Amino acid sequence: MQVCIIYDKVRFEEKALYDKAVEKGLKARLVDAKDIVVSTDSKRRDFDLGDVIMQRSVSHYRGLYLTACLEFLDFPVINRFAVAETCGNKLVTSLALAKNKIPTPKTQFAFSAESAMEAIHRTGLPLVLKPIVGSWGRGVFPLRDEETASMVVEMREENDSPLARIYYVQEMIDRPPRDIRCIVVGESVVTAIYRYSAENEWRTNVARGGKAELAPVTGELEDLALRAAQAVGGGIVGVDLMEDRSRGLVVHEVNNTVEFRGAASVSVNDIPGAMIDYAVSLVRR
Repeated sequence: MQVCIIYDKVRFEEKALYDKAVEKGLKARLVDAKDIVVSTDSKRRDFDLGDVIMQRSVSHYRGLYLTACLEFLDFPVINRFAVAETCGNKLVTSLALAKNKIPTPKTQFAFSAESAMEAIHRTGLPLVLKPIVGSWGRGVFPLRDEETASMVVEMREENDSPLARIYYVQEMIDRPPRDIRCIVVGESVVTAIYRYSAENEWRTNVARGGKAELAPVTGELEDLALRAAQAVGGGIVGVDLMEDRSRGLVVHEVNNTVEFRGAASVSVNDIPGAMIDYAVSLVRR
């Protein structure tokens, strides 16, 4: 059996998956997404991409639409296009979580600067304004006062991207200076970590200097992470949760191409091994 790992930038995660596949006695290939060309006349036999594909492109749109092409060719891809599309858009993710009765931060969606400011005034500060597409905490702003809110909304209006005109306004959760990342593989929570904010930084992303620490996988945490993963379509995902001081755990994000370098540095479990085993299981079913 051959596992194909598609990338557009080789990171720790792609190397770890490749090495683990080889260690398990599988054939493995690293393939640059930028080198693949697919047409409406293409057939699966035209491509040497193995038996199962792990889509690991950093670029959301490149990975999303390449996945659509690969599914057109009948390759099994992790994760499926539908999962990538849902997880890659915070608005769609929030709707999927709410529809499945997963506890989430209260979030409003507005489609003009005027309606966004109305929502902000009606709800009251502090709030958090997020782009609906993006990762690593980029473009996420805490709105703690009226002047900041007005400046950030004005800045968004000057952005040429049509996605900047869609406003995702979320309550600011009263939480410890950390969140929880659960790595879900199929129907299992492989590991959970606390991600602590770096000094002078309120965001907890490891990419922004956040510190990882092993977190206990309680029954409540496991149940909520698995339900959130299923709400977006399952597969291999990272479920991010916060500890609301009054409501308990709330899910604020589900990641499609989940990074696990920080988790691997503290976890006692074999994260890439679990992912490779899951990929193989899809072919052997």
